[in-house]
Amino acid sequence: MNRFQRIVKRIADIVIALIMLLVLSPLMFIILLAVFAYDRKPPVFKQKRLTKDGQVFTLYKFRSMRPGAEESYKLTLYEDPRVTPVGRVIRRFRLDELPQLINVIKGDMSMVGPRPERPEIAREIEKTLPEFSKRLQVKAGLTGYAQVVGNYTTPSEQKLAYDLYYIEHFSLGLDLKIMLMTARVMFMSEKSEGLRPEKTDDAAEES
Repeated sequence: MNRFQRIVKRIADIVIALIMLLVLSPLMFIILLAVFAYDRKPPVFKQKRLTKDGQVFTLYKFRSMRPGAEESYKLTLYEDPRVTPVGRVIRRFRLDELPQLINVIKGDMSMVGPRPERPEIAREIEKTLPEFSKRLQVKAGLTGYAQVVGNYTTPSEQKLAYDLYYIEHFSLGLDLKIMLMTARVMFMSEKSEGLRPEKTDDAAEES
């Protein structure tokens, strides 16, 4: 990205995130209450993730699993018993990711970019895929090329290829295309399904 593109992308991130927060705030409040009402535990999940240049930040999500369940590295399985009934609904439509609009406004993330990974998981992936660190040339994204073209069970190697394609072919037009595609894939259940048992050996870690 050149300087002009960086400025326009940042302005677009802030404007889009603010508009989405304003429009979706009633829905987010309902989700907040629903998650809390189910088990009376904190409804917002926080976790350390990586963004541009390897910086670590605190990512926000609506909690979709039972308390403590996401602390392990275990992949989310199809009909995973750790996922609460409320969590199953919000994961189905990717609504658990909405609090990351705050991360976008703070500057931790962009609306579009490679999805942020946990530092410890990134280190493990880099042992077999050293190129994985190249994803950190740009800010992590709320959505990304790998998410709209692939899905949850896409192998790490293929997700990396999609992310590097995005970085190498960046344009503001591509960002717009990915955001429009994101609106469509939100209603495709297979995009957010966890791993079926027979696929666990081939898939990437991504929570």
